[in-house]
Amino acid sequence: MINFLLFPILITFFTGMILIFFQKNIYIQRTISLISLGIATICAFFVMLKVQREGIQSVTFGDWPVPYGITMVADGVSTLLVLTSLLLTFFIVWYSFSSIGRAREHFFYYPGIMFILTGVNGAFTTGDIFNMFVFFEVLLMSSYLLIVLGGEKKQLHQSIQYLLVNIISSALFVITVAYLYSVIGTLSMADIAVKIAEIDQPGIITTIAVLFLMVFGLKAAIFPLYFWLPSSYAAPPIPVLALFGALLTKVGVYAIMRTYTLFFVHDIAFTHQLLLIFAVLTIVAGCIGALAHFDVKQIIIYNIVIAVGVILFGVAQMNFAGLEGAMFYLIHDMIIKAALFMLVGIIIYVTGTSNLRKMGGLMKKYPSLGWFYLIAAFGLAGIPPLSGFVGKLLIVQGGFAAGNIWSSIFILASSLIVLLSVIRIFLYAFWGEEGQTVQIQPKKYKQLYYPTVILVILSIAYGVGAEWVTPFMDGAARVLTDPSIYIEAVMKGAQP
Repeated sequence: MINFLLFPILITFFTGMILIFFQKNIYIQRTISLISLGIATICAFFVMLKVQREGIQSVTFGDWPVPYGITMVADGVSTLLVLTSLLLTFFIVWYSFSSIGRAREHFFYYPGIMFILTGVNGAFTTGDIFNMFVFFEVLLMSSYLLIVLGGEKKQLHQSIQYLLVNIISSALFVITVAYLYSVIGTLSMADIAVKIAEIDQPGIITTIAVLFLMVFGLKAAIFPLYFWLPSSYAAPPIPVLALFGALLTKVGVYAIMRTYTLFFVHDIAFTHQLLLIFAVLTIVAGCIGALAHFDVKQIIIYNIVIAVGVILFGVAQMNFAGLEGAMFYLIHDMIIKAALFMLVGIIIYVTGTSNLRKMGGLMKKYPSLGWFYLIAAFGLAGIPPLSGFVGKLLIVQGGFAAGNIWSSIFILASSLIVLLSVIRIFLYAFWGEEGQTVQIQPKKYKQLYYPTVILVILSIAYGVGAEWVTPFMDGAARVLTDPSIYIEAVMKGAQP
């Protein structure tokens, strides 16, 4: 059943609409949310298996032939991202039961999450560049709700910046898509790849490629367009921060990865060298921010910026090792960022502050929390055999193969800065003299602790079990390395 690839998107969409009618009944909202996320995750898993066994799956709406209809495509890249997004959201929603607050739950918190997932997974799955813009808008409108939910002064202040940045970005997106359409005459991404190869206007196509890098770079928070992210992401409550940190910037990263491997491949010497430069500068900016702050949320937020740079560095190599490493690291970063934000959320709840200087001695009362945080910190830094190691190793291998020796060495060195930034939280919060603490009910602590620990264990399994994940990553890297696989599957295989 070829329409099966749409189930993970449709389930969250219809769940969001249903939840609107149960605004006052929190128990029903919680139950329906978890059940629907569980079902959608299972569907996404089977879609991934189907793609692995049978190849790329696609469906075109409205009984139109390709490229005239809107095509949705499930390949090795999109299925991994959709599955990871749903799985992480399941744990974040579970974590929210004891952390988001009942007042926020009453004001469409769970529908907002479902509609964000609809937009995120739709953007991962679409095969149409304008439809990608539509799904971007779906996730952004839902994020506008979640970032202001609760109406705190800080949230309202930072939401203005977040709103303005994304309105400008969306306007640039439409303009750039229109520019591309005026030159190519199609919106199907597979057909764009075919037409770009046929026309002889490399200068215009390179200009459009740079414009798309600006558009998606603003959403992915690359240097120097990351300025909005630290303050905007720090404003909402921890579950929303975990959702944003794990998913939203990754949509921009995915968009760069898809466009810069599928159809902007005519002038790699310029476009991908530019991408490499911005990736390295993004890592530098993130490292400076992570070391400069003593706020636990800001430290992890700046590590989002670092990870974006590392992933895009892998994409810029345009070889199998670099692209496979980028996929490995992208999935790792989604998992580990959600886990780390949930961990620092617990630290904030038990200390009543996010300021490292006011923390200390938590190891006496919460030893297991401290050790699980340390494991997650090592995973983020890429200490073997944890989840960040394989992806970064492959990215560096791809960099050496492409002749980018010094920048690859810099990628390795940046791991030390990442480790230093997150180890500071471990040393300040869990060791030394006991700092301020807040009385927290054991039941509430356990409700926060269990989903967080399971997610950390999942990240460990992702690193230790890399051998079992590798076939799926190989499939994703093949699609990214050889665009003809994607083009042929969509142009010949899409069915109404």
